[in-house]
Amino acid sequence: MKLRPFHLSQIEMEGFTIAGYSVAGEETCLLAPELDCTFDIGRCPREALPMNHVLLSHGHADHVAGITYYFAQRDFQGIAGGKALVPANLVGPLEALVAAWGRVEGHVPPHEFIGMVPGDDYEIRRGLLARAFGVPHVAGSLGFALVDVRQKLKEDYLGLTGPQIVELKKRGVAITDRVEVPLVAYPGDTGRFRLADIPAAGGAKVLLLECTFFDDEHIGRARQGKHVHVEDLPEMLEGTTNQHVVLIHVTRRTNMGLARKRLKDVLPKETLERVSFLMSRKYIEEE
Repeated sequence: MKLRPFHLSQIEMEGFTIAGYSVAGEETCLLAPELDCTFDIGRCPREALPMNHVLLSHGHADHVAGITYYFAQRDFQGIAGGKALVPANLVGPLEALVAAWGRVEGHVPPHEFIGMVPGDDYEIRRGLLARAFGVPHVAGSLGFALVDVRQKLKEDYLGLTGPQIVELKKRGVAITDRVEVPLVAYPGDTGRFRLADIPAAGGAKVLLLECTFFDDEHIGRARQGKHVHVEDLPEMLEGTTNQHVVLIHVTRRTNMGLARKRLKDVLPKETLERVSFLMSRKYIEEE
């Protein structure tokens, strides 16, 4: 019997990497190593352990099952400081889960759950925020965007010399404007909604977007489970400016040839050129 090895897909973006695995109902874990985050944790592949921030979208097992392993293994390997940003309504249940695992293992690992609600920001590091936004899935579900925050010199002061700028600072003059650049957005599992209505999602350089169903007969299943069907993409992507739209969470039963054909049927060419599949063979490095 030949077993297929587990491989993460890896996509090199401008300035950072997206790597991970996402199959509907099986596992979703998406890493952004240079940004020190993983979107959901799946079963916690070893590559996720160095990430100091886990951004959990909701409580379904294929997205959160590895959270106790994440904290336990980091403790075992002497990696300090891991945090999980989670929907506020899940903090209590997740604490209970870790406590129960502690009774099984005989030791409760160091851990930290930070409750988030739509609109909350959390500083990942100086100049990089994780921003939560609400999505239509199960109660409390969140999407997350990683936002680069910069200070840009105001146009009125562009021609000044260094000493002149220093003097203005001494006088308490505000010489810069705050500029936000969304880098990556991850709505997690979600029903259809207009991404452009959330600037950090619709304007992110990279959008990691669920598209679970492609068959016409599965539209009802998408609506019932609050998941995305390929027919929803034109409305969802209208007005967005994402440079890359990476589709995730496709069902294992989906014929990828059919999925690509359906994309061509429903999306205009200029949108289609921005879209790819995370689990495409071209992003999986074979040993």
